[in-house]
Amino acid sequence: MKRKQHFKYSLFLYLAIIWFAIPFNTVKGQRMRQIEIIQADFIELDEALGMGAQRLIGNVKLKHEDGIMTCDSAYFYSKSRSLDAFSNVVIEQGDTLTLYGDKLHYEGDTRIAQIRKNVKLIDNETVLITDYLDYNRETDIAYYLNGGVITQEDNILSSEQGYYHTQTEIFYFKDSVVIDNPDYKIYSDTLQYNTKTEVSYFFGPTEIIGEENYIYCEGGWYDTKQDISLLNKNALLENDGRVLKGDSLYYERDNGFGRAISNVEMIDSTQNIILRGNKGIYYENEGLITLSDSALMIQIDGLDSLFIHADTLQSINDTASTTDSKILLAFKHVKIYRQDLQGMCDSLAYIEDDSTFHLFGDPVLWADENQLTASKIELQTRNDEMYRLYMRNTALLISMEDSTKYNQIRGKSMTGYFENNDLVRLDVTGNGQTLYYAEDLGIIIGVNKAECTDLNIYLVDNQVSRVNYLVQPAGKYYPLNLLPSSEAFLDGFAWHDQWRPKKYSDVFIWK
Repeated sequence: MKRKQHFKYSLFLYLAIIWFAIPFNTVKGQRMRQIEIIQADFIELDEALGMGAQRLIGNVKLKHEDGIMTCDSAYFYSKSRSLDAFSNVVIEQGDTLTLYGDKLHYEGDTRIAQIRKNVKLIDNETVLITDYLDYNRETDIAYYLNGGVITQEDNILSSEQGYYHTQTEIFYFKDSVVIDNPDYKIYSDTLQYNTKTEVSYFFGPTEIIGEENYIYCEGGWYDTKQDISLLNKNALLENDGRVLKGDSLYYERDNGFGRAISNVEMIDSTQNIILRGNKGIYYENEGLITLSDSALMIQIDGLDSLFIHADTLQSINDTASTTDSKILLAFKHVKIYRQDLQGMCDSLAYIEDDSTFHLFGDPVLWADENQLTASKIELQTRNDEMYRLYMRNTALLISMEDSTKYNQIRGKSMTGYFENNDLVRLDVTGNGQTLYYAEDLGIIIGVNKAECTDLNIYLVDNQVSRVNYLVQPAGKYYPLNLLPSSEAFLDGFAWHDQWRPKKYSDVFIWK
């Protein structure tokens, strides 16, 4: 009994000496830094650990300011205001944040807790698991450097390094970052995650992989609660064999809506088609893409690639097709360029199912020396080569003989046939008319003008070589000097060569 009283008296005297040895102003400034021993089954001094060191064993509970620490055993260093805790370590701060671990080193002056092995941090509905965690209670930042996993509702986040701001409830992840969700996975180099809003911010190469689509970017954000993202820096969205790119991509996964801005590009690998523009709208469920602002379609075929520009381009699912093909629509100021074919019109439709281009609104096509016009033109392709040409209503073919003289063929409708992308025959049906200049030794000497209900026209190297007049032909020959000016042009004649694109970039130039 005397030994116990002597022990208590010595301990009291020892603590009193330490307390009064500290300058008053230091005590006042650091009073809140003192660590309080709330309880322990056994307490003893252990000078071998340092001056003022105490060993606490069994149901240990300590308090530092608003934080409560419990463990099975601990070493408490009153002089340095620090401690080492072992086994079943728990730190509780406020009403929401709790830390668990096997080992703890805590510095009262810096308020830094170093927790090791089987570490678990719980803050509201967020759970962090790691084997290495430092928690700075001064800055309210917890961080790990050797791998950690965070769980929140359906999201599981993992990374090699992570920082958690407990006040703002924001995580900052680096190195091999993964978010695992039942509907998708996110892989990133650097990522910030707000546990309140459940929004992820990307600061490096990032992939978002779902069952039906793939997303890549190097910057932006993703709202994991609403499945909404805004992606930039080499942003890319891939779905059903099509790739959408842009400097900025906004995407709502649930309803399949997307919006792209600046350097927008849609690649359809199944059809070898690329759509470009600076503004894009995407409706995934309908398969609808709308591009504007320098909109351009490219049908890739080596050096014979086809370029189409319009104010607005649309690609949409063909609901009448059984092959999941698309329809391309072009509106306003349409221009077409291919090495062996050029054109212009007000609007255009391309049906992938039968590989046919439909040109509306004063359509014009140029094939070498020939200009073709009609109320409507249809151009059918096969194996990426021109196959059939259909010119509906007031069809007219014109080729220039010289700057004032033009060979002309007119009819109600025409059907053209191609071989190796060269126009080799034209069948004229209804109200056929021809006007051709006759030559002798390379000199124009007169004009043949004829009418015939139906005609067959044969071309070699895209030049007329023979005309067959089939039904009720009637014709007249004019010596060149006797041709009336009123007879020099067929009805509907108009020469548009000044608007013909000479290279692919000319499709952006409109009359």
